Amino acid sequence: MTTWRAPEIDRSHEPLVADERTMLEGWLDHHRDTLLHKCAGLTAEQLRTASVEPSGLSLLGLVLHMTDVERSWFRQRFAGQDLPDLFDYSTDIDADFHAAVGADAEAAFAAFRAEVEAARAATEGRSLDETFMLTRSDGTRTFSLRWAYLHMIEEYARHNGHADLIRERIDGVTGD
Repeated sequence: MTTWRAPEIDRSHEPLVADERTMLEGWLDHHRDTLLHKCAGLTAEQLRTASVEPSGLSLLGLVLHMTDVERSWFRQRFAGQDLPDLFDYSTDIDADFHAAVGADAEAAFAAFRAEVEAARAATEGRSLDETFMLTRSDGTRTFSLRWAYLHMIEEYARHNGHADLIRERIDGVTGD
């Protein structure tokens, strides 16, 4: 029986000179790939390894979280697609992170890749100035697709920093 391992990835590099849309998409793809790169070669059990007590944050939890974040910002919110949430947040606001404990890692990686492709399709040909509204506890606010791209780049960058530390704890691998 072969043990599944997170696949190696040929990570894309951000563009150095480009128009705004190409730059935003390039940086987002670079950060998407970086998260997968941090997981490459690890077994499902290693991907479930928590960072440090008492946190349960794991690399697999980050993949599950970013799958959900891709869906919520690009497909549900921006494109207005009527899709179910991937996790039940009614009793656990960190359900996506906590789901890693029993998740099928290979299926989670496939879902991540599928959600990224669906997010690309939802934004293809749409103006960065196009807006959508979101109601939260602090009121209803208007966001642009440009804002969503920038937010996603920030979200990945922050979590890729977490991924660096978790990976180093697992097997000592460091680097960009």
